[in-house]
Amino acid sequence: MTKDLSRKNGAPEQEVLKKGNLGDVLRSQGVSRRSFMKFCATTASMMALPPSMIPMIAHALENALRPSVIWLSFQECTGCTESLTRAHTPSVESLIFESISLDYHHTLQAAAGHGAEAAREAAMEVNFGNYLLVVDGSMPLDNPGYSTIAGISNIDMLKEAAKGAAAIIAVGTCATYGGIPRAKPNPTGAVSVNDIITDKPIINVPGCPPIPVVITGVLAHYLTFGSIPELDHIGRPKAFYGQSIHDRCYRRPFYDKGQFAETFDDEGARKGWCLFKLGCRGPTTYNACATTKWNNGTSFPIESGHPCLGCSEPDFWDGGGFYRALSMPTDNLSQTAVYAAAGAAAAGVAIGVMNRSKKNTSNKIHVKTTLEDLKK
Repeated sequence: MTKDLSRKNGAPEQEVLKKGNLGDVLRSQGVSRRSFMKFCATTASMMALPPSMIPMIAHALENALRPSVIWLSFQECTGCTESLTRAHTPSVESLIFESISLDYHHTLQAAAGHGAEAAREAAMEVNFGNYLLVVDGSMPLDNPGYSTIAGISNIDMLKEAAKGAAAIIAVGTCATYGGIPRAKPNPTGAVSVNDIITDKPIINVPGCPPIPVVITGVLAHYLTFGSIPELDHIGRPKAFYGQSIHDRCYRRPFYDKGQFAETFDDEGARKGWCLFKLGCRGPTTYNACATTKWNNGTSFPIESGHPCLGCSEPDFWDGGGFYRALSMPTDNLSQTAVYAAAGAAAAGVAIGVMNRSKKNTSNKIHVKTTLEDLKK
């Protein structure tokens, strides 16, 4: 995926900084036109774009020059990189990623020590103002000594690399929200990219780890349009984080009927009933897991019988026990409160009634209902 990023006679190898046409690279890798157009159609669908945009995406990607990408890893577990390298091979999305000019990546690069840092500095200088900066992992603010690279603190390396970046992609929950290192009592003083950099466009791609196709989808959008995608209120691409997992979960009908698994091996669990009582955070988690899924679209945690942990949401690690049911599964407490008397057994029915009422009623209107109504 990377070349040996080393210096020759005190200067970076020209091979490292050479850019090529993305279409030529994909064709050289044996990607057929049919496969490429299928990828473009899927990308358009994921971005909620009309079919008429597919030819534009294909043209833009084919003619795009390979952008320089500098990937920094700080306080993290390497899970985000592991997720990306687990993309089904040889998928077009993995080739898209392989075809960018990945000029620096701690885990994937062949170079080490002075050679690696020389390559990073050279890529930053030659591509100043145009390269993409990808960051995974949080930064220790209280004591920089908790995490350093080549004797440079995470904070200083981030600030230096951010100066010449066209845009920054924060990959994984650690980079976007501070992640597990930020969990109470946060001994390192871990902070997110947004806490440090405030003068650059930042795309948050949370998840512990994120879905590979989401990462490559963001890259494909940038290659196609030369800009960042539409973001939600916390900087996530709406195309992937615009709906909750609950809204797109195949177990949703059981939730609406009030049919819940009580344990992981009871009759309800065997029948695929809703995992809400076992701690599922699907109602409050926004991600593409239920539709894009993992392992080349094979499955996702809920389909495998495990409740969603809410890993793409801020502070999910400090939200209490993972296997305890949410007391308020929606964001409108004024409406949810009237259902409390219905009890846990009727929770799914109650919230189902409330959610349907939202389509025709303003969130400011208090919905009144009785236990008898819920039983109908």
